[in-house]
Formats: sequence, C-alpha cells, structure tokens
Amino acid sequence: MDPIERVKSTFDESIAVKQRCRDELPALIASAAAAIADAIMNNGKVLTCGNGGSAGDAQHFSSEMLNRFERERPGLPAFALTTDASTVTSIANDYQFADIFARQIRALGHPGDVLLAFSTSGNSHNVLNAIDAAHDREMRVVLVSGKDGGQAAASMDDGDIEIRIPSYSTARVQESTLAVIHCLCDLVDCHLLGQES
Repeated sequence: MDPIERVKSTFDESIAVKQRCRDELPALIASAAAAIADAIMNNGKVLTCGNGGSAGDAQHFSSEMLNRFERERPGLPAFALTTDASTVTSIANDYQFADIFARQIRALGHPGDVLLAFSTSGNSHNVLNAIDAAHDREMRVVLVSGKDGGQAAASMDDGDIEIRIPSYSTARVQESTLAVIHCLCDLVDCHLLGQES
C-alpha cells in the first residue's frame, strides 16, 4: 500500500471505531459524567491513573478539570496520580511498580471520590491494584478500557462504570479515548453550569 493510501486507511479505521463508540457508548459516558459531577458537588474529587499513553489521558482529563474545558468556570478537584515523579519512583523503589497508584489512593482517596482509570488492555497490574484500593476507600470507579476489558473489567463492582472502546488496536483505542475524555468534560460542565443557550 502506498503511503497516501495507508494514511487514508488509518483515518478510515479511526472513524469506524469512533462511529461504533457513538452508537454504543453514550449512555455509559453520560453515567460516568454524572458520577463525576455528583462527587464534585458533594465535596469529592477525581483521582486519575494510567500507564504510557493512558498516563497522558489521565493527565489530560485532570488538566481540563483543574483549569477549564471550553467554558469559563472555577477549577475542579481532579488529580493525576502519574505526575509526581518523586512519589511514583519512591513507591516503585521501596515497594513495587504495581503499587504506585494504590498507595496514593489509600492516602488521598475518600468515600464518595471517583477513580478514573485508563487501561487500553485492562491488564495493568498497577491499575488493577488502584481499582482494589479505590474499592477499599469506598470510591466509585470509572474505567476507560479497550480490547476485551481485561482483568480490570472483571474487578468492577456494582455502581462502577466501564467505558470500553470497541477495538483491539491500541492506537484506535487511544484515539477514541480522547473523544471520551472530551465528552466527559463537556457533560461535567453541563451538570455543574447548566446547558449552554
């Protein structure tokens, strides 16, 4: 395949996955946004986590909350557990990499908070431990996953929400995850600020 056709094919695949997301995920995204907004309105917060590109997704969401998305509003309490290099590396060094998020959640999480976890495969040990820690702290979990949801999907409790991107391609999952993040941000703002006229 020549380079131009390969680029077009990549866009076609991405569009197809996003179309499936549009058809299959709106109710789950709306429920997740409502859970996040409810936590914030009740003096709770959102803790986010993920690895690699999913760490970038966690940071992207928290930055949209702490600063703003598309509308002017006060900053909202959302914290990425991926950004403090001293904390992450000390936990990985003194304990194990699988504990880097769970130890932070056990220190910072409170009942009524939300864990927003990103895992393309659903099998990252540190994300699985984060979900367990969130449950221990009586937090609700929103998981954005792909492929078959992995072990993370199996570890969800009643009241948790899994938003599973319908693709086995890591790249396609990551592309659609960004759209999900922007939908969440938009709906949280609608819950807190009302619909724009």
